[in-house]
Amino acid sequence: MDALIRTQNLTKVYKDFWGRPRLKALDDLSIEVGRGEVFGILGPNGSGKTTTIKILLGLLFPTAGQAWVLGKPPSDVAAKARIGFLPEESYLYRFLDADETLDFFGRLFRLDRDTRRKRIDELIELFGLKHARKRRLQEYSKGMVRRVSFAQALINDPDVIILDEPTSGLDPISSRQMKDLILDLKRRGKTVFLSSHLLADVQDVCDRIAILHQGRLRKYGAVREILVRASSVTMTFNDLSEEAQRRIAEVAGQSGARLVKCENTQESLEDVFLRTVQESGDGLTYRPPGGEPPK
Repeated sequence: MDALIRTQNLTKVYKDFWGRPRLKALDDLSIEVGRGEVFGILGPNGSGKTTTIKILLGLLFPTAGQAWVLGKPPSDVAAKARIGFLPEESYLYRFLDADETLDFFGRLFRLDRDTRRKRIDELIELFGLKHARKRRLQEYSKGMVRRVSFAQALINDPDVIILDEPTSGLDPISSRQMKDLILDLKRRGKTVFLSSHLLADVQDVCDRIAILHQGRLRKYGAVREILVRASSVTMTFNDLSEEAQRRIAEVAGQSGARLVKCENTQESLEDVFLRTVQESGDGLTYRPPGGEPPK
């Protein structure tokens, strides 16, 4: 895999004023994110998601281990110029309009005037802000401000886009639009690394995920593989009578029913997430719908 983001034994320990270890936010994290992949990092509050993002952005230095973005250390200026970042909270100048905001961020990347103008027009159209591009951001709804924030993360046409809670606080329509934009970035060959508490959103857009808890990697792999329960199989039949429904699959086949599909039962990402957190031993009790809590 052509990994654009990679961490190896990444560890971060926060210390107190006297230099004594206070909190191990990350503990031996090793992951890889390939080119053109949408990768999700999940975990409860305090699990190390934000620390991981800050290290990848070069805002924090690890206590041990290493991280690379685009084959370079996160502190490399050339690598930073090819990264787009959407923070969890939108810290924008509310007295600027959308055009002025995107122009400001374009100048930070030292884009020339013609390139800035072209990129701004493309992003305004892409995010559906054409009707409000000359209004000050203080007049925008939260969803519109979020779209401007997402647009600024793409002003430099980055190869890697890091998104922190991209659908936070959005209504269902705006959330769906955000997810469609993420999938469109994937189709264009961009690499997306996102953190989210909304598990359904992650399940909709991510190719692979990592679940963190208490700073350690608990689950890691393709979403489809993680959600499959090998111990349970779902069978779907066409033209199955009520009598046949009460019999086992072999008897149902003899009655003339046609087997349409037979596959491992797929759990929701929420089920896997909650069970993973419980298994890490923090006292949380999780009971799946209609079932007993896992042992």
